[in-house]
Amino acid sequence: MKLPDGPRIPNWLHTIQLIVRPFEFFDKLAQQYGDAFTIGDRNNSPTVYLSHPQAIKEIFSAAPNLFESRQITEVETVVGKYSLVVTDGEFHQRQRRLLIPPFHGERMRTYGQLIRDITQQVMAKWTIGEAFSVRLAMQEITLRVMLQAVFGLHQGLRYEQLRELLCSFLDTISSTLKASLLFIPALRWDLGPWSPWGKFVRLQKQIDQLLYSEIQERRQSMDYERTDILTLLLMARDEDGQPMTDVELRDQLMTLLFAGHDTTASTLTSALHSIHYHPQVKSKLESEIDTIGIDTDPNLASKLPYLNAVCQETLRLYPVIAHTNPRHLKAPLEIMGYQFDPGTTLIVLSYLTHQREDLYPQPRQFKPERFLERQFAPYEYLPFGGGHRGCIGMAFAQFEMKLVLATILSGWQLALVEQRPIKLVRHTTTYAPPSSLEMVVTAQRQSQKVLSTV
Repeated sequence: MKLPDGPRIPNWLHTIQLIVRPFEFFDKLAQQYGDAFTIGDRNNSPTVYLSHPQAIKEIFSAAPNLFESRQITEVETVVGKYSLVVTDGEFHQRQRRLLIPPFHGERMRTYGQLIRDITQQVMAKWTIGEAFSVRLAMQEITLRVMLQAVFGLHQGLRYEQLRELLCSFLDTISSTLKASLLFIPALRWDLGPWSPWGKFVRLQKQIDQLLYSEIQERRQSMDYERTDILTLLLMARDEDGQPMTDVELRDQLMTLLFAGHDTTASTLTSALHSIHYHPQVKSKLESEIDTIGIDTDPNLASKLPYLNAVCQETLRLYPVIAHTNPRHLKAPLEIMGYQFDPGTTLIVLSYLTHQREDLYPQPRQFKPERFLERQFAPYEYLPFGGGHRGCIGMAFAQFEMKLVLATILSGWQLALVEQRPIKLVRHTTTYAPPSSLEMVVTAQRQSQKVLSTV
């Protein structure tokens, strides 16, 4: 077996580096070893990171049955063993077929007005001259969208209980130190409700009780007129006419919540910072938003090219994940001259791909125009992964981001409290701008629509 070179470090040190300083760690390895490097025991299940577009193309186009998902303990602990993220083979493909329809086409666009209404409700709490936490505001928007569009909960006791519990649950693993509970099993000691792991376990149990109660009640009194994603999943059937079980539904709902709420909030926070940190971007974006009738049809925002470019550049420069899920080889595979044996774990390191000078000149700079000047291939730009394991919520997340940003920018003038760059920090198993990032409302803004259609 021919493997790329790499650092000779023990697995425990590798894990600590990934928890504490992942981007600096990957930058250093790229400088030393280039587009491919091996970590771990080269004779016993080595892990290979690859960032060259050609290598990514070969991995994404390879037959799905060549791989199995390397068990991702930290993710499974949160979303469950039936989650789309950690399953493999035919079961994984079955779950994808059941989950994909609600997130595309006309079904997805039915949530446009809901997203805009929720954003306006959160904006209504802002006061001119007062600073607010950007991340907390974006989390409130995305959590409400998840609870209403995905769970179909709009008000009432269960809605309030879930909202409060989910916020507390995510807070238990929200920092580098807290997230160590997920990465290091030895730290998972249940010493009662006041211990970190004890609090995590009890919150998870309370959330599960609410989710299972909602699933069972909805099964017993199906309302086929409802358009929320839970209803659509309850009605979905596989090729054999079988529905998802309650446990499968619970795990997929937790996956959608975890992947769709927290990550979208992080990207929106980074986007608002970037827009207001670069005045020329803000001015150009406001002018574009003024050309549509967002009050009449919120979905028009999804068609704005510069807004789309801003979202794409945010995802490139401020990734919520640094790499795709590990792919564990079940059969030999050759990629770019390297020979990989069964047992090798391949990881696509998208963070480094998005930093390539040959693809993205001046890669450390925020330049949305690069996405107007050329179209990138799926193996050159991959914030949502790719191949047969690409994120099914990609279209919904991008749709939501555009509508939230367009709604905010058409209604308010904002300014950064501190005009300085941001650095991503670990937030659960993802990365996010610091919670300390604040903005201040300087004035209300009335968008000057000059066209009613695009």
